[in-house]
Amino acid sequence: MQLFVDIYGFLAVVLRGFILAAQSVTVGGLAFLLMLVWPLAPRLAGAGNALERRALQLVFIAACALGVAEALAAAALTVMLVGTLEIALHEAAGARAVAVDLMAGVIASVIALSAWRAQRGGAAIRSAAPVLSALLLGVQAGSTHAVSQFEGAVALSAAEFLHMVGAAVWIGGIPYFLMALTDVPDPQARALVARRFSHMSVGAVTTLLAGGLLMAVFYVAAPPAIYGTSYGLMLSAKIVLLLGLLLLGGLNFLAVRKLENEPAGPLLRTRRFAETEIGIGLTVIFCAASLASLPPARDLPNDRASFAEILDRLEPRFPIRLDSPDFEALSAALPPEALKELPPGAQPPRSAADIAWSEYNHHWAGIFVFIMGVMALLERASRRLAPVVQHWPLVFLGLAGFLFLRADEAVWPLGRLGLIESLRDPEIAQHRLLTLLIVAFGLFEWQVRLGRIKAWWAAYVFPISVATAAAFLLTHSHALANLKEETLIEITHTPLALAGVAAGWSRWLELRLDGDAKKIAGFVWPTAFMIVGLSLIFYREA
Repeated sequence: MQLFVDIYGFLAVVLRGFILAAQSVTVGGLAFLLMLVWPLAPRLAGAGNALERRALQLVFIAACALGVAEALAAAALTVMLVGTLEIALHEAAGARAVAVDLMAGVIASVIALSAWRAQRGGAAIRSAAPVLSALLLGVQAGSTHAVSQFEGAVALSAAEFLHMVGAAVWIGGIPYFLMALTDVPDPQARALVARRFSHMSVGAVTTLLAGGLLMAVFYVAAPPAIYGTSYGLMLSAKIVLLLGLLLLGGLNFLAVRKLENEPAGPLLRTRRFAETEIGIGLTVIFCAASLASLPPARDLPNDRASFAEILDRLEPRFPIRLDSPDFEALSAALPPEALKELPPGAQPPRSAADIAWSEYNHHWAGIFVFIMGVMALLERASRRLAPVVQHWPLVFLGLAGFLFLRADEAVWPLGRLGLIESLRDPEIAQHRLLTLLIVAFGLFEWQVRLGRIKAWWAAYVFPISVATAAAFLLTHSHALANLKEETLIEITHTPLALAGVAAGWSRWLELRLDGDAKKIAGFVWPTAFMIVGLSLIFYREA
């Protein structure tokens, strides 16, 4: 039970992110049917029925996934309440948040059933879709920060509702737009679909921004809270990603205008940008889930990092730390007698040597990542060096070896814990698993680069893995008792995650595009790797 309680915070964010994603695809599909497929069906050159069936299939799948995720969230919260508050199971199951999850799950199940029946000729979903969508989003809005506010709860709930509507119609509608670009063969009809979805997206973005602006003004309250709290940092990261989405959306808007004049025009680019919008959009949704788990910035007036403290933490310092303190100086080297004097479950306070050890690890990891970025960039810039630098994925093996030796100082070969014995600790076991994954990932990508793995999907493992890891880093929070120190740590990690997102999706575009756009994307992701490397090289904790 204690292990479950320990990981519940992270598990809840992941579940909430999955719920918001499934909810957006569900409601986005219903909106796509209501505003595009059903009204335009007679003008889609016979493709309307097939597009409707496929859209209903995706709505059914998304609604089923949402129902399952809501049930899991309700069960997980119930178990956590029983374990932490030591209350009866029926009392925990009656908690308001559990009831909200169960209600949303029931509505999702009704949507799934309606979509399933509609695939078999039922017409009820046409009239029920707006009501079911509004009910689902209304229930979800009732589980946010808005309902806990003493002032302005109604206005904030309305803002949450608008924000969710905008995200669903825009981000949740993109998979259906991609589906339409494939299923509608007639160029004129395809241009009509693109124009209608473009108008839908503009309205959705306006709605999303209106709701988001109202919430940001209320929950942040003052400019220093934007950079001085974890909530403000996560909100800033979400804004940066949203700007990236708007850039891609703007490029697609221009491409849609070209499709109207040249129906057989830039279809490939429109599809590829839409694919990338889905990926970054999902990252934004997981950011929103993480944001919902943090206390609003306005509630932390006394635990904010100052601008001067942030500048001091981010300022590059020379020389970087390339040598570490002796193991005997670390807290991990304390004798067992000293550890017994600590309260149960408590860790010894971090010393200057512990901080120096951590900075040394980050600096050397940064060197490995920076080298990979430089080699990948040279592979594109120099034909003469390409045969040598194309082996850059092997640098992952050096990084994995370094992490194996240094990530857990209390474990063999440096510490007292044996290798097998240490695997009982979930955190250490995760580190060891991560090391193995880095080795496998590096060898796999190396084989792909050499052309030894020819499966069509193999090249996409790298961008999807990088983008997913960056999204998890972005949404991961450091639960420290000192909220100011938590913010200062996260302000060094957030740029790493944003650069990782840029690296993953620019590599995706390099694989999916052609011409000059492909070349530009091919230079963006190695540069992002170099930025990550430099950020790690100058990382500091004090």
